[in-house]
Amino acid sequence: MSKNRKPEKPVASRSTPFTRRRVLFALGAVAVAGVGGSFFLTPSPTMAEGVVVYKDPSCVCCGRWVDHMRQSGFAVDVINVEDMEPVKRRAGVPEPMESCHTAHVGGYIVEGHVPAEDVRRMLAERPAIKGLTVPGMPMSAPGMDSPEREPYTVLSFNDNGSTGHFASH
Repeated sequence: MSKNRKPEKPVASRSTPFTRRRVLFALGAVAVAGVGGSFFLTPSPTMAEGVVVYKDPSCVCCGRWVDHMRQSGFAVDVINVEDMEPVKRRAGVPEPMESCHTAHVGGYIVEGHVPAEDVRRMLAERPAIKGLTVPGMPMSAPGMDSPEREPYTVLSFNDNGSTGHFASH
């Protein structure tokens, strides 16, 4: 060996069993196994879909519906609007399907006191609809919180004004 030449350091080959990429992959696999894998396989509305709710700032029942959605795991942003009519027109909510607040989630419209479970189902099934609505303000719908049980129906609606049954409560 010449005097100017430095001894060579051993170089890790790509076939070494513990490369950085393999270690990170193994840690990721452990994380998936630790949560049963369902965390990465099932879309979560709080991860994939944010909810934006337009409501009158003085509406108490709308605030309680927002609380219902948050308690059900949704990330909700609220935009207070004095005049809801333009919001509903831009969203394409048919007049007979209107309620007090209008929400946007995952490319859909949610009008009124639709239960979080129905929103979650809509996001999972991805039906060919414009959105869901609970027309009016049924007293036993989420956010209305009446102790009296008043049956109500969640309807789907489309751009052409057609409606369909989505759920009964």
